[in-house]
Amino acid sequence: MRADDTRGQSALLQALHLDPPLLIGLFTLAAIGLVVLFSAGGENVELMVRQAVRLGLAFVVLLLFAQVSMPVLARWSPWIYAGGVVLLVAVLVMGEMGKGAQRWLDLGIIRFQPSEMMKLAVPMMVAWFFAERPLPPRWWEVLVAGVLVAVPMLLIARQPDLGTALLVGVAGVFVIYLAGIRWRLLLGLGAAALAALPVLWHFMHDYQRRRVLTFLNPESDPLGSGYHIIQSKIAIGSGGLYGKGWLNGTQSQLEFLPERSTDFIFAVYGEEFGFLGALTLLIVYLSLILRGLYIAVNAQDTYSRLLAGSLSLTFFVYLFVNTGMVTGLLPVVGVPLPLVSYGGTSMVTLMAAFGMLMSINSHRRLLSR
Repeated sequence: MRADDTRGQSALLQALHLDPPLLIGLFTLAAIGLVVLFSAGGENVELMVRQAVRLGLAFVVLLLFAQVSMPVLARWSPWIYAGGVVLLVAVLVMGEMGKGAQRWLDLGIIRFQPSEMMKLAVPMMVAWFFAERPLPPRWWEVLVAGVLVAVPMLLIARQPDLGTALLVGVAGVFVIYLAGIRWRLLLGLGAAALAALPVLWHFMHDYQRRRVLTFLNPESDPLGSGYHIIQSKIAIGSGGLYGKGWLNGTQSQLEFLPERSTDFIFAVYGEEFGFLGALTLLIVYLSLILRGLYIAVNAQDTYSRLLAGSLSLTFFVYLFVNTGMVTGLLPVVGVPLPLVSYGGTSMVTLMAAFGMLMSINSHRRLLSR
């Protein structure tokens, strides 16, 4: 009977195009996130319930995207990209202001950030562009792909939202890299990017420059711009090997740590669960990334392979930037810890990406039969 139940569950997951290893990892992260959020939010049950509702919605989005086959997604990629660019322009013209940035569109029924959809639309578009062309790409094809990445990236940076702009750019660049760009061209682009840094510095806002300077020397303004990083490092370091225990973190419970339920929630986790707890969390993340790369390697067409590889590596960048930010290894750019930080829009985007990965894997199995 138990064997029959197991076969029945497996058949149901296959029918829904769901991948068990990815699903287990995502449920684990969601559970960890709710536990840590309860502590980080000051034992606020309402906050945890709101996050649970958002997680439920995000899993529904994952299920929907898992049903969409890659040929259908590929055909829609240019239209999704074009619609996203139009919405980004609309944000600059008529978007709502919030916390000093113009990032939101209010359509009456729904209020959302178009920049979030570009995290998916850009790699989808660049993968579509390369899908029917011989690889590795020629120099002019790389240039066109670069323009496809740069246009939404610059529009998002104008809002200003440097963190999201970098994530969108990284997602597109990963597709270009995975398409087999020649090393000579790659080195040339890297040199051009380094040469453009002084120009980028000139166009950065004052608060963005302060973040970079704070990263280089947070102790220069310990009660101002350096406060976040200093308190975060104190919290993580005080956790030691085993941590202080759930709900016992002094930096978070005594409210020394700012943004503890959003961007700096990893510091709360590190203080309460210590090095071993942080290592366990990173292993869960790593398992998801490796599974995504496995799906990419085994994908049966160029579009699926490029898209799956980009989505998996971009998820790694999410993790790397957030943990690097809270430990003082990177400047603070406002990137949440994926599926753990409090929030809704970013979570839905990530789940949609994992739905695409599941679709790529399940439809590959169907084609191979």
